[in-house]
Amino acid sequence: MKAQIIEKNGRPEFAVISYEDYQYFLELLEDEADARAVAEFHEAYTAGREFMVPEEIVRRELAGESPIKLWREYRGLTQQELANRAGISKPYLSQIETGKRQGTVETLSAIARSLEVPLDVLTD
Repeated sequence: MKAQIIEKNGRPEFAVISYEDYQYFLELLEDEADARAVAEFHEAYTAGREFMVPEEIVRRELAGESPIKLWREYRGLTQQELANRAGISKPYLSQIETGKRQGTVETLSAIARSLEVPLDVLTD
């Protein structure tokens, strides 16, 4: 790489490089930024500050399925088991899963704790 140095008041002010070199350096910076972002996410995930949602759940939720039902099935729980853990009735859980009832913040929080997921994963 060859750069043209432009001085101002006897000091280097600008470096002019070829467009090809400029593109190369941009790619290096982007790669470094990507690597840093991955490392930061990994550290946060390992420390428990980030939460990952499996692709299967994302796909099915985007297709309109209940996130509570999806996480319940992912955790291998029946409606009765989840209802017992959350301290609610099975019919109430069923109504929340089908969208017939919304559930209170307290109820949804209990369900989220029972499923070991953040509350915002279960709500809009």
